Amino acid sequence: MTISTWFGWLKASPERPVEHSEEEVNLRYRHWRLHIMLGLYTGYAVYYFTRRSFNSVMPAMLDDLGWDKAAGGAILSLFYIVYGASRFVSGMMSDFANPRYFMGIGLIITGIVNILFGMSSSLMVFMFLWTLNAFFQGWGWPPCAKLMTAWYSRNERGTWWAICNTSHNVGGALIPLLTAVLAAGFGWRYGMIVPGLIGILVGLCLCWRLRDRPVTLGLPSVGHWRRDELELEQERNSAKLPMWQVLQRYVFSNRYIWLLAASYLFVYIVRIGINDWGNKYLQEQNGYTLLAANSAISWLEVGGFIGTLVAGWGSDKFFRGNRVPMNIIFMLGILSSVVLLWLLGSVSYLLTMICFFWIGFFIFGPQMLIGMAAAEAAHKESAGAATGFVGIFGYLGAAISGWPLAKITDHWGWDGFFIALSITTLLSAVLLLPLLRRRTIAAAAPQAT
Repeated sequence: MTISTWFGWLKASPERPVEHSEEEVNLRYRHWRLHIMLGLYTGYAVYYFTRRSFNSVMPAMLDDLGWDKAAGGAILSLFYIVYGASRFVSGMMSDFANPRYFMGIGLIITGIVNILFGMSSSLMVFMFLWTLNAFFQGWGWPPCAKLMTAWYSRNERGTWWAICNTSHNVGGALIPLLTAVLAAGFGWRYGMIVPGLIGILVGLCLCWRLRDRPVTLGLPSVGHWRRDELELEQERNSAKLPMWQVLQRYVFSNRYIWLLAASYLFVYIVRIGINDWGNKYLQEQNGYTLLAANSAISWLEVGGFIGTLVAGWGSDKFFRGNRVPMNIIFMLGILSSVVLLWLLGSVSYLLTMICFFWIGFFIFGPQMLIGMAAAEAAHKESAGAATGFVGIFGYLGAAISGWPLAKITDHWGWDGFFIALSITTLLSAVLLLPLLRRRTIAAAAPQAT
């Protein structure tokens, strides 16, 4: 038997002609849009269970094994480098795969890796397993981008993309609490094993409930169903091309995507830096327990949940689908809230939680909007590759927030940490200024770099 025989079920489903009445089309669209959104939301939230588990138990693990911060930073940096590359490779793969199996199988494998991690003790084994986890974590978001681009049109996508994007705020808020309780009651290893079991179960549910694009179910494209002119324009300009031509014409030669990618790098230094080192900062600077520190960190996700919805809705409502102005507004908010945590976060626990809330509120807007702008600037059928391409830069920034940021903190203390984050926030905003004059960044005409 050939490889295609064994793995043919992973390929994208074939397109089918529209075979339903208008009333039935409306009913089926509403049914599947709801079920697909629920599947994507739950699935990506649990991807965060199997991704952030190590970050949440890292202080307890380092203390238990007697390792310094640089050891944990090395594992994190390696993860982010591989994950960034996987986002792009997996993005290309997902554009030609069936998202229900692609996303579900990835989550099952990451669950297994988490369980094995919790049973290990060697630094080399940890690095190997977390690198493997990084590759399959890349199977999570590209199917989300593909399905949201296929099932939701341009004049509504900001709101729906924002709703789906809050899934990682939910996952990111729950996992520190879950792992802290497990680590306190049973040891840090259970903080890896239990999220792994949850990941396997939810991955199986994704394989059962998700579906491919509307055209594979005998439905018209979302642009025709919604009568959305901007969406129809992108569909008309997205001719069927081989994968390499799509990448070369709509991704690699698109200067807007390059600017978005560079800005993404600096956004992720701040986002991941606060996420990964925030609990260690609170323990060392304020003397909090791991549970108290992780509880404060959870407010980052609560703020991110609300901020993501505001950013997506605002870019639709006030800027007619142009994501750049809202990005810049939110980046100024990031800078203000990071400086506030730096100067006032040690005053009281309540003020610390408020600072993390506002950092989350402002930081997750750009994280979501830049990825969405990249998908909208590319070919209609290359949303996974476009978001994966900017994801490479994002997770290069995340890698910088690991070992390099740990060394800055070891050498210059937490003041050096916050100065570095403030500088990167300003750079991220400056890189988007050339895009302000463009009302929308549609895929109509890719621009050369």
